[in-house]
Amino acid sequence: MDEHHVDILIIGAGMAGASAAAALARAGEGRKIALIEAEDTPGYHSTGRSAAIWILNYGPPDVHVLTRLSRPFFANPPPGFADHRLIQRRAVLFLAPPEQAPALATLISDGEAVREIDLAEVARLVPALRPGYAIGAAIEDDAFDIDVAALHQGFLREFRRAGGELVLHARAGAMERSGGLWRVMTEGGGRFLSPIVINAAGAWGDEVARAAGVAPLGLVPKRRTGAIIDPAPFAVADWPLVQDVVQSWYVRPEARTRLMVTPADATPTHPHDVQPDEIDIAIGIDRMQQALAIAVRRVERSWAGLRSFTPDGSLAFGWDRAAAGFFWCIGQGGYGIQTAPAAGALVAAMVLGRDAGDAGEVIASIDPGRFASPAPSLPET
Repeated sequence: MDEHHVDILIIGAGMAGASAAAALARAGEGRKIALIEAEDTPGYHSTGRSAAIWILNYGPPDVHVLTRLSRPFFANPPPGFADHRLIQRRAVLFLAPPEQAPALATLISDGEAVREIDLAEVARLVPALRPGYAIGAAIEDDAFDIDVAALHQGFLREFRRAGGELVLHARAGAMERSGGLWRVMTEGGGRFLSPIVINAAGAWGDEVARAAGVAPLGLVPKRRTGAIIDPAPFAVADWPLVQDVVQSWYVRPEARTRLMVTPADATPTHPHDVQPDEIDIAIGIDRMQQALAIAVRRVERSWAGLRSFTPDGSLAFGWDRAAAGFFWCIGQGGYGIQTAPAAGALVAAMVLGRDAGDAGEVIASIDPGRFASPAPSLPET
């Protein structure tokens, strides 16, 4: 049996675990940090299936803060972080059919950096718009596509350069704490001993907690479906992301000549290698075609991913109140990519007991203890 003694063990090498690992490794001080991943490839599930765009007006208030604080990193990542730019400008266009007029008014009045746009300008931006679909529209100009793979690999590269150990095909199994250390068995037969475990297992976050004898938080994985179509004869490379105000569908350019279509589904499910459902693909295309005059001859590719939510929809970062040395880093929902730089830095600051800076304002609201039911503390032996 391989036995690894480390100072910090992070479970899950998707975007949440990778960004936290990079930030912790960046802090230095000679700590030995291991990042373990159940699959053969980091980010196989949610991260690797994300079509990410940075949108400030997306998610609950805690997400807004971390999204805003992440922007400077995306614009100017550290030297050597990536081989090319991480972002590309992509406005977000909100269309309001008649029944969504109140939602449009709220978005314009309450949204940050959102402006009303007349329908003639919409038609210039998106020539496929069907006349009569929308009675109004708004646009968020300051948004951008994110190169998810480059961001994820950049964090992993930072982590490894700083001496971090990435271990693949190492699904966390039985876990117990004694003598001030967590002992974590992996399915590959290895054992990790560490005073600190960070649970960044995404949709599997509650399963990891149960394996450790820690009360789960009530995490709910939800399926999100995407499909790629050819929008010819329309040239879509410079289109904004287009959606209705309540986000029951959206499309965004993909690989310059294609469109990604989604019904923006959020179907509760269980942690697994989720696959697309044909009915969701059909629903997404139908909703798009009500707004845009695009003929769909065939679906070129489709996929599904998991977006995991806490019971109140906000993040859950912080120490478990009953289990010593057990730190939660879950509940990123659909916001984990756009918040990753600030979220990783926040997790590192909280774990190391350092000043979290401007991100500190969200710590109280994302405390996982808000979901705790009265229960005796686990014994520290």
